[in-house]
Amino acid sequence: MLFNSAEFLLGFLPIVLIGYYLLPHRGQNAFLVLASCIFYASWDWRFLAPLLFTTSLDYWVAGRIEASAAAGQPLSTRKKYLLLSVVSNLGLLGFFKYFNFFAESAAQLAQTLGLDIGVRTFEIVLPLAISFYTFQALSYTIDVYRGEFHATKSFWDFFLAVLYFPHLIAGPIQRAATLLPQIVNPRRIRRDQVQEGLHLIAWGFFKKVFIADNLAPIADAAFADPTPTGGVTVLAVYAFTFQIYCDFSGYTDIARGLAKIMGFDFVLNFNLPYFATNPSDFWRRWHISLSTWLRDYLYKPLGGNRDGSLMTHRNLLLTMVLGGLWHGAAWNFVLWGLYHGVLLVGHRLVEPALACVGRLLAPTPQLWWLIRVASMFLLTCYGWLLFRATSLDQVVAMTASLAQPLQGIDGASMARVTWIILPLLIVQVIQARSGELFFMKLPSIPPSMRVIGYSIMLYLTLFLGGEAQSFVYFQF
Repeated sequence: MLFNSAEFLLGFLPIVLIGYYLLPHRGQNAFLVLASCIFYASWDWRFLAPLLFTTSLDYWVAGRIEASAAAGQPLSTRKKYLLLSVVSNLGLLGFFKYFNFFAESAAQLAQTLGLDIGVRTFEIVLPLAISFYTFQALSYTIDVYRGEFHATKSFWDFFLAVLYFPHLIAGPIQRAATLLPQIVNPRRIRRDQVQEGLHLIAWGFFKKVFIADNLAPIADAAFADPTPTGGVTVLAVYAFTFQIYCDFSGYTDIARGLAKIMGFDFVLNFNLPYFATNPSDFWRRWHISLSTWLRDYLYKPLGGNRDGSLMTHRNLLLTMVLGGLWHGAAWNFVLWGLYHGVLLVGHRLVEPALACVGRLLAPTPQLWWLIRVASMFLLTCYGWLLFRATSLDQVVAMTASLAQPLQGIDGASMARVTWIILPLLIVQVIQARSGELFFMKLPSIPPSMRVIGYSIMLYLTLFLGGEAQSFVYFQF
């Protein structure tokens, strides 16, 4: 059941909202558990089994950790419980998502060495959103172990925190400390919250349906070219760069908007990432809930930046490679993660030189900002080539074609892509200059202009949107 389907918009969502608004607090929670189960089971009811296992185990583990701490038992006892959670969660994720990948990779390596190890693979159906809900459940047990959050007494409250349908499939990844108090305590729905929620829903659908879905066939056709020229590669990367952003951030905006009109506040997941000035800045703006999860539960436990520059660089590379692998069981995702790790390390190494250039260009700060934004944007675009490519051979071929970036360029397709993304660029320039992501509430925009703006957005979404596509991040 996709957010952009008639089944969701005309059937599921109205029923959920009517039932939700008519019920008291505890009734709302029970109703949302039922609705979220139906929402998730609409893809395949069997997907509920691993989800129920994960939430049941982590609820029990968190309770045992807290009881162990209260009883004054040694730290080693709590570590055993935490280890059970980590191994079970990652083991389940590893089996469903990575077993065949590693088995096939091992077989290929053995074949290269002249060996036949007879590795078997299985027809494994990947449960939808397993990467998202695994990380969310794991953060709960880790936070309880660290003493940063108390274990909840109600399994159903925890189950709802993981299962709540707006964020379940593609995030944002919610921390228990942020979401559980909103579930446990009665929610008051404010007028401004509803207004912002409706704005996020409208803007999210516009980005998904008009921009991402119109760009998808252009990107798909260009990436399917068996002998790409430089022009084809540029078009492919250009289209996919904005497709994946509008697709994923569009989903996030819709999810945050749905949550707001029900009285919940989700964390911000995107903050103008293509205006980033360096690799670190990019990861403070792109998929913020994942990048902060990796920072807090992987990078810092590895040692972070505490043990000198060499270990810091190692930790950055490991974190980004594992972050790339989180996205999918394929070597291009590993390569994409490694690429961003190298960018982060490289930026740390050249920071002193960049600071010198910044001082030289101090009289023209806007020029220096533009140079950094443009440079980081181009580096990010190449990363999306690695991310979207279907094989390492395609990566090599498309990279080689960039030696002649204008060869075989399709001017009409480039113009179409530019026209499709133009409204996004205009809005994001306003957002960047004003510092206000909720751009329609700016005092400089009169009510009449807001009506016109939403009308144009609605028209483009309803009548000029592309053919409905599944959300890109559903595969992760």
